[in-house]
Amino acid sequence: MINLISKLFSNPKFKELFLYGIFGVLATVIDIVTYWFCARVLNFSTVTSTSLAWLIAVLFAYFSNHTFVFESGEKTFKGILREMIYFFSCRIATGIIDVIIMYVFVDLINFDGVYVKTVSNIIVIILNYVASKLFIFKK
Repeated sequence: MINLISKLFSNPKFKELFLYGIFGVLATVIDIVTYWFCARVLNFSTVTSTSLAWLIAVLFAYFSNHTFVFESGEKTFKGILREMIYFFSCRIATGIIDVIIMYVFVDLINFDGVYVKTVSNIIVIILNYVASKLFIFKK
């Protein structure tokens, strides 16, 4: 089993996708748990809970993507600033999509927030990977 994993990790594309998946799952867990805590424990509104959860998850995602997934290697202030601006801009766009999905399906249609949040995160993760690969951490 260890041999299989090391062979798979020798392929940079598989390694990147695998690590993106692992850190994406972790960011999703952070997002969902934070949303649940804000909405169910602190009784914040859906939009406020979703926005706070998004912010915390995006901060985690930037540092994990920069360091482990895409192994940016960017060391200059200007380069890191460019990455961060692109990263946060793309995440703001997908964050807005997340908030709209949550508002429509939870507040307007009355679906369960945690289930909708899970589906919304799947959509957002796919969009974020494409943006990270094509625009933010390009080699």
